[in-house]
Amino acid sequence: MAATVTLEPTGRCCWDEPVRITVRGLAPGQRVTLRASLRDEKGALFRAHARYCADSTGELDLARAPALGGSFVGLEPMGLFWALEPEKPFWRFLKRDVQTPFTVELEVLGGHDPEPQWLLGRAVHERGFLPPGVRREPVRAGRLRATLFLPPGHGPFPGVIDIFGTGGGLLEYRASLLAGHGFATLALAYYDFEDLPKEFDKIHTDYFEEALDYMLQHPQVKGPGVGLLGISLGADICLFMASFLKNISATVSINGSGFSGNKTICYKQTSIPPLGHDLKRIKVAFSGLMDIVDIRNDVVGGCENPSMIPIERAQGPILFIVGQDDHNWRSEVYAQIASERLQAHGKGKPQVISYPGTGHYIEPPYFPMCPASLHKLLNKPVIWGGEPRAHSRAQVDAWKQILTFFHKYLGAVQERASSKL
Repeated sequence: MAATVTLEPTGRCCWDEPVRITVRGLAPGQRVTLRASLRDEKGALFRAHARYCADSTGELDLARAPALGGSFVGLEPMGLFWALEPEKPFWRFLKRDVQTPFTVELEVLGGHDPEPQWLLGRAVHERGFLPPGVRREPVRAGRLRATLFLPPGHGPFPGVIDIFGTGGGLLEYRASLLAGHGFATLALAYYDFEDLPKEFDKIHTDYFEEALDYMLQHPQVKGPGVGLLGISLGADICLFMASFLKNISATVSINGSGFSGNKTICYKQTSIPPLGHDLKRIKVAFSGLMDIVDIRNDVVGGCENPSMIPIERAQGPILFIVGQDDHNWRSEVYAQIASERLQAHGKGKPQVISYPGTGHYIEPPYFPMCPASLHKLLNKPVIWGGEPRAHSRAQVDAWKQILTFFHKYLGAVQERASSKL
């Protein structure tokens, strides 16, 4: 092997951090193919590749050299990560155990397809989800099933509750990464985990109120309020919590709807009826996959529809992160209706950040886009929307926007040292 592959910073880094990939020891102008691969915790293989030409000195710097083809084209220094695709159809990129890193193998091969290729160099790169010094504490308090991530240092720290959507279970990777930026973050399960209900028929907010009380009473969480972060159904739960519970200082909705969708939402004597849906509205996309974007019932009455969450009652500001190509539902339309409702009730216009070419699963930076996967409730694969390059850029920007929003409304935090590329 003639080539040397280096990554800066060296050693393990967090998945939401960029790295600079350089190949040295090539011939001037030499044509090479770079290939990345990793296996997830269930053994599923993800791969990406791109074709390049070395510069006049025989060096290839992905921060300066555009890809000439492959999984992506153009100047994309992190393309070998965000362009990873599963070998298994409809397989979503997920991290279940944040205590172990993903290992990415990078290979440099001579030539471009369809020429024969030979191995010139390789490197192994670990990308973790538990930032240095972050403490992971399982939470089994009363009914609560969750994991608390505490930043390094003495605290107390600004607190955030992190809630995912209809997939159920307990996902920790977003909360663990967020803790690396100085936030005490509670990854919260609410069904299909341990002794929690296997299914949910109604959303009872008193369970989420327990999670809020747990955070407010925790000695490492800085009050007087906490932040909420949710995606999809999790975002709608966050919006309901912000509307009915006290001491919520800031709420981020990632592709939420602002409506009670298929399940009644209950809190004490209040219940919000579901908007409902019609499965006859399912379309079949050109790919043959199901497209569910229009199955929900129409929003009769607009922002005063009885199935809408009364977000005007929220005490703190709300940030809406929206993928314009979301095929789970029409998130951009829903965000506009939410904005109309807030203004109709004398509230200020909320911050809505819409991303073109971006689908439903807006994840932390450099996560591969999930274009289609199995829908848990339908038990069939559906499309989620998005164009890989635009979606990837949206994820990087959305992460910055979320951190900035929580910094502003939850108080200053101690940032982890990160590489400046």
